[in-house]
Amino acid sequence: MGSPPQIQAEGSGSVCRIKVIGVGGGGGNAVNRIIDSTANIPGVEMWVCNTDAQALSRSLAEPSKRLNIGKVLSRGLGAGGNPQIGGRAAQETREEIMAMVENADLVFVTAGMGGGTGSGAAPIVAECAKEAGALTVGVVTKPFGFEGRKRMQQARDAILEMKEAVDTLIVVSNDKLLQIVPEGTPLTDAFLVADDILRQGVVGITEIIVKPGLVNVDFADVRSIMANAGTALMGIGHGRGKHRATDAAMAAISSPLLDFPITRAKGIVFNIVGGDDMSLQEINAAADVIYDNVDVDANIIFGALVDETVTNGELSITVLATGFSTDYFTNEGKGEGLESLSPNRVETPKTVAGAKKYAEKTVYVNERERERENDYDEEKKKREKERK
Repeated sequence: MGSPPQIQAEGSGSVCRIKVIGVGGGGGNAVNRIIDSTANIPGVEMWVCNTDAQALSRSLAEPSKRLNIGKVLSRGLGAGGNPQIGGRAAQETREEIMAMVENADLVFVTAGMGGGTGSGAAPIVAECAKEAGALTVGVVTKPFGFEGRKRMQQARDAILEMKEAVDTLIVVSNDKLLQIVPEGTPLTDAFLVADDILRQGVVGITEIIVKPGLVNVDFADVRSIMANAGTALMGIGHGRGKHRATDAAMAAISSPLLDFPITRAKGIVFNIVGGDDMSLQEINAAADVIYDNVDVDANIIFGALVDETVTNGELSITVLATGFSTDYFTNEGKGEGLESLSPNRVETPKTVAGAKKYAEKTVYVNERERERENDYDEEKKKREKERK
């Protein structure tokens, strides 16, 4: 296999090297979705890492882009749901991981948290990428509530480790996905939605860098917002009809995937995708909605792409929000809010409605933080009034 075509970063004379690394089962599934979808981006290297040799053999990634980590420790049989095994497997294979991320400008590390390989190895893969000098973005999911307290706690611990290893960490709660999937949907389809959300997070950011569009963004712009940004949230919206642009923008910034108000974000990256009938006026209308609903001093960049495969008149927007003054992960790693969950995984519900009964019941901020939010919103309105 020859090397992939190299992508010229918009507005520069250098090549932007992007690698997407799926770690463990969930990360591997997300990479498969990217490769299998029409949104596959030529020139972006797709890698998978796993302790499970059988899972690797089923990957759609090129054979040369599959890394079996911890061959001595796990003997290719997986991590058995133990993050310590996943972490030790990654340490055993650290040199190969460093070679994998070498010379990359932007590395996405994607994983489903809560299991053994993703939780244990993803933070180490991210650490290696950042050590190699790449802008490192983690895109991970938290497990469904019915998967049990132990798996949720393992996910929270792993998220804390990932936060220390990456520039930006996008965390998506699978329980929140249940709010955007019809209740009668088979739960197996909900798992596919979780994989697809990881795909959209990666593709949404990558496309605005590498694909020529109506509005182009270069890698330096993305780095300015995402370098050392900490926790990030992602919202996705769709719109059709006469007001599809504003509808999609409003849906994205009020997405159930967002754990807390986007109005507090200091950095925004958003990507608008539509068919060849998408107009500049619509792009401006969508941008105005987002500008009106975030911090007046926020650093905002966006791209707009025409996708000729979109023939149903739909317009979609992916919003990434960063730079929150409060971490909002105050419960992470402390076990709070997990009392409502079964200690261990319950029998897998057959539908989304069944899964909702076991959804994690946590409050993202305490009352004092809510008061700070209200004060902040009042200050924002005051500053906007003064500017006018």
